[in-house]
Amino acid sequence: MSALRDAMRDLPETVFADLLESEDAYLLVIDLPGATAETVSVGISAGRLEIEARREKDLPAEFQYVDEERALFLDAELPLPPDATGAEAEGQMKRGVLELRLPKAGATPEADVPITDVSA
Repeated sequence: MSALRDAMRDLPETVFADLLESEDAYLLVIDLPGATAETVSVGISAGRLEIEARREKDLPAEFQYVDEERALFLDAELPLPPDATGAEAEGQMKRGVLELRLPKAGATPEADVPITDVSA
């Protein structure tokens, strides 16, 4: 799991992420304000977790950016822990927070992870 923790440290400074572990799964929580289930894509391939997210910004027409610190895109590739699998992985977005549940198992097949919107 240290490879995943190390890779999380390499995420952009504006991306906050937590990694939690239970007996049967890992839970990766990533803050992506402005992103929605429709603008996030997650896949698992060759032992790697691939995350692409696009942030939606609604800017009033009379304003222009003077300084912009929040990136519009996230394109991250993170190694899975050796005992995690893409089979039956689940993801959800709620108020700009992505939660990915990665079950523990022996093999890591390729998989697309569906992201559901649970915003109230």
